[in-house]
Amino acid sequence: MPQRMRAARLYDLHDIRVEELDVPSVGEREVLVKTIACGICSGDVLPWYIRRKAPLIFGHEPVGVVARVGAQVRDVRVGDRVFAHHHAPCFRCRFCRRGHYSQCATWRRSQIVPGGLAEYFLVPEENLADLLKLPDQLAWEDGVLIEPTACVVKSLRRAAVRAGEAVAVIGLGIMGLLHLLLARAWGAHPLIGVDRLDARCRAAAQLDDVRALNPEREDVPERVRELTEGYGADVVIVGPGSREALELGIACAGPGARVILFTPLPPGEPFTIEPYHLYMNEISLIPSYSCGPLDTREALRWIERGVIRARHLPIQRFPLERVSEAVTAMARAEIIKAIVCFDPTLLANAS
Repeated sequence: MPQRMRAARLYDLHDIRVEELDVPSVGEREVLVKTIACGICSGDVLPWYIRRKAPLIFGHEPVGVVARVGAQVRDVRVGDRVFAHHHAPCFRCRFCRRGHYSQCATWRRSQIVPGGLAEYFLVPEENLADLLKLPDQLAWEDGVLIEPTACVVKSLRRAAVRAGEAVAVIGLGIMGLLHLLLARAWGAHPLIGVDRLDARCRAAAQLDDVRALNPEREDVPERVRELTEGYGADVVIVGPGSREALELGIACAGPGARVILFTPLPPGEPFTIEPYHLYMNEISLIPSYSCGPLDTREALRWIERGVIRARHLPIQRFPLERVSEAVTAMARAEIIKAIVCFDPTLLANAS
């Protein structure tokens, strides 16, 4: 076991340095994982959001192999293939008892150490509650998709998506594509994707039964009504954290619709809304923040069933030394999803 390791420390969105630091020591109720791969999240390239946390070893979509196990850990063994969520709840507080895990103080405080974009990361005792073993047949890249898919599981659950309902997704980055795939598996129809970038519209159109719309070329709310027998969407997922996206999402919503606020606007930025329109049409505006342990487990089940697989998505692989390049490419929307691979065989097998 080495004593030193490499990790990506983010000082700013365009200032990411691969640094050397100590491999974390392992306590009696902790687990050390050797990182195999870690995804770069859409939130990692959201300037106002990531700058509030910097400097930090970032990355919260890691998978790897258990390297060391504390003496009092019973359910995990050296050599296990695992995914670790960076937050885990206490299961006891008033928020946990109501299923609002992301409001739990323990959930918000907990973290993997030092972060997912390091050659090793420590899973503290409280995070063991959301450490999942990966089936042997599951590709590492599929395991990386557990956390983002879990956020989508929660989003669609809060939207109460039902079979036969029309779902429109604003923003066709990786989270938008995952929403479309999972909404289809839940029986939603028709499925409508919306994005200003032609490349992302093409990516969505390659999914079965998805109509992709570009607001630069067409009146999206009108087209949504045309595709829904004049009613509008039953569920709208607003991915981008912008006023324009939220306004467009509400305009696409039909009577009785649920509009999911999947990404917030920056702190202090107001949004003007017409309560009369929401009231008379009984449109619900519902936030969905991150995910909890029930969501990660359901996400793994959907991935195991093949509903979501990395090979079906536009994913680019990068070595750790090119992490800054990966972040820049995602921030500029040149690529849809980046995964940093610590195992060179994943890079060799990349298509």
